[in-house]
Amino acid sequence: MQRSGTRIDAVISEIQSRIASRAYLPGTRLPSVRAQARTMGMSVSTVVEAYERLAAEGVIASRPGSGFYVAGPTAPLALTQIGPKLDRAVDPLWVSRQSLETDATVLKPGCGWLPAAWLYEAGMRRALRALARADTSALAEYATPLGHPALRQFLARRMAANGIEAGAGQILLTESGTQAIDLICRFLLRPGDTVLVDDPCYFNFHALLKAHHVRAVGVPYMPDGPDVERFGAALQEHAPRLYITNSGIHNPTGATLSPVVAHRLLKLADSSKLVIVEDDIFADFEVNPAPRLAAFDGLARVIHLGSFSKTVSASLRCGYIAARADWIEGLVDLKIATSFGGGRLAADMVLLAVTDSGYRKHMETVRMRLAGEMVRTIARLEAIGVKPWLIPKAGMFLWCRLPQGIDAATVARSCLKDGVVMAPGDAFSQSLSAHDFLRFNVAQSTDDRVFDVLARALST
Repeated sequence: MQRSGTRIDAVISEIQSRIASRAYLPGTRLPSVRAQARTMGMSVSTVVEAYERLAAEGVIASRPGSGFYVAGPTAPLALTQIGPKLDRAVDPLWVSRQSLETDATVLKPGCGWLPAAWLYEAGMRRALRALARADTSALAEYATPLGHPALRQFLARRMAANGIEAGAGQILLTESGTQAIDLICRFLLRPGDTVLVDDPCYFNFHALLKAHHVRAVGVPYMPDGPDVERFGAALQEHAPRLYITNSGIHNPTGATLSPVVAHRLLKLADSSKLVIVEDDIFADFEVNPAPRLAAFDGLARVIHLGSFSKTVSASLRCGYIAARADWIEGLVDLKIATSFGGGRLAADMVLLAVTDSGYRKHMETVRMRLAGEMVRTIARLEAIGVKPWLIPKAGMFLWCRLPQGIDAATVARSCLKDGVVMAPGDAFSQSLSAHDFLRFNVAQSTDDRVFDVLARALST
């Protein structure tokens, strides 16, 4: 039987969690002790004692004849307190922090980027030397509000190759792909709005949407794109404001959107107020380009974005947004309000690197290496009973199912003890239905120790 003290602590934890997640703001009236007791299946006396302890600590205040109210200033935003209570091994922020904070001795098959040695170091060094000789304004001035004109012209030409018609005036440079999505969320969303995401999807989408106090609803992702029937049902049931997805190579599954599914999605969106955000961050990894929703839509209700962190350098923070001209105006104002002029130096370096004569050949080499490591990784994983959900056409990701009855979060914790960071499936799944999946980055799975550690974790 649960002890009374534990029950009191449970009530206290529930109230503190709601305050930390800003579900209860200062001045919010708490549920009555009787209502809270019914909700939590506890006695009224237990809730009374919990409320009194919180009042004694100054967390809440009693108003005679009225009830208890949240006291004090607004709590700092605590993303881990929003949504269901997850083990940190399957929390999106846990995966990110383990991948970013660990040192070079730790292997990272669960991270989402190429090894440093795979990136365009030679082009970066040439760009640095060129900028060292540039005039002072290039090294010291703020960027213009839209960002580097020549880089925006380059992006317009690159998007045109994928059928996306966008003039340079419809392109806004940002500090990163993540900032691009953050600006779009600030521009289009209000707290309480609903956003559709793929299930599974890139785990930082979940964390970012939590920060904007919106509700995420997952739509199952299939080998050719989102489940169209479930997508249509979600539109009817939830009236979402946004749908955020990957174009080209999907993260984490490695799947590609088919033309048929793309057309059906846009037809469904036409009958709603939905805006589609497609993140094209993996464009340069494709061998044969997949359909772009922005190309079919003409940037009417689709916003296209990307960055260069996966191919040029993660140290250079530079992304972009392509959208309707009137929306770009509003996004420019938000960018100025939140980051002022933005960085000019990063855009200069990116332009020099991607227009360098060696970049195309470099990316051909990267694609060939990824294809080879994909075959090798699949074979090594299948030898220990881990099966790919599909064989991707390109890119770095493998979405794999573990042997029956094995929990990915448990495996991830075990592997971390041996210096290997894994990416368990529920970190990517809004419905928490991917508990037996792991995402592998084949470029980060070249060390035999990855498979030795994983095999031991699977056998325990």
